[in-house]
Amino acid sequence: MGVKKFASIFLIFLAVLALGLCGIVVWSYGEIKNTGPLIDTKIVMIERGKGISAIAKKLQNEGVISSALIFQTFTVLDDDKRPLKAGEYEFTSNITMLDVLDMLRSGKVYDRKITFPEGLTVHQIIALLNEKNDLSGEIKTIPSEGTLLPDTYHYIGAQDRNDIIKQMSLAMEKTLADLWPLRAQGLPIDTPEQALVLASIVEKETGVSDERAKIAGVFINRLSIGMPLQTDPTVIYAMTMGKIKNDGQGPIGRRLLTKDLAIDSPYNTYKNIGLPPAPIANAGRAAINATLHPEAHDYLYFVADGTGGHAFAKTLNDHNANVAKWRAIRKSQ
Repeated sequence: MGVKKFASIFLIFLAVLALGLCGIVVWSYGEIKNTGPLIDTKIVMIERGKGISAIAKKLQNEGVISSALIFQTFTVLDDDKRPLKAGEYEFTSNITMLDVLDMLRSGKVYDRKITFPEGLTVHQIIALLNEKNDLSGEIKTIPSEGTLLPDTYHYIGAQDRNDIIKQMSLAMEKTLADLWPLRAQGLPIDTPEQALVLASIVEKETGVSDERAKIAGVFINRLSIGMPLQTDPTVIYAMTMGKIKNDGQGPIGRRLLTKDLAIDSPYNTYKNIGLPPAPIANAGRAAINATLHPEAHDYLYFVADGTGGHAFAKTLNDHNANVAKWRAIRKSQ
């Protein structure tokens, strides 16, 4: 066979091969846009470290796509070379292979999350974790009160509850490490741990974000002059140790009474001057920051004003007048 003839045959072969490959690409592109076989919405875990072949086979085995070969072929030949990302994915019924591929390339993972409001006790946090049926594991070691940072945490299905506790603990450690060095000067607080104690009280005293620094200022003023903090949430914690009731009647199942203020406990700030021995709840970042940057003022008292906020006073006489107003409002309700 002559060189020219061989070259002609080879060129024809390459042309046929190119046409074949183009045909495969066109055919694959048509197939990946077709309705997929998935009947119901399904969550599938794509493990870290898996290659395209393993991912394609798993998607086929899970009934998400009709052909692992087509999926793999198109993924390799497509101009978009973004890697397929690991994680949990929620695939809807009849999803096309093209949409599956876009989800994996974009990392549009299924978002499992749990939010812990500020001011919860450790026992309340554990209760919320135990309510999540898509988590696993038993929390056998109860964390110290105040050491978990309230926030929204993301997880994957069947993740161990202890993992989230660890995330919360590390987040609190980092928050303290970030905020403590930036604290205002001259505070009657000597350690980050003491800051957490006071922040937990601030957190429990108000749900109004604009009031946190102002209330922190009241407690700072009291600590500075050796005046008892006299805060009801510490008495409630002394009575419950964080295992509060959840029946809609308040943390102790009734209104706090005057006789409760005489409870013998190091947490009772009516009987003891200074901070309690430990936090009474888990404070959020905002309350910690407010505690470390309290508002400068001369207020020593505050009481609810009936609007969700508080009325502040510098003298006991003014405070008593505010208390009388609050009692009248509460009685009318």
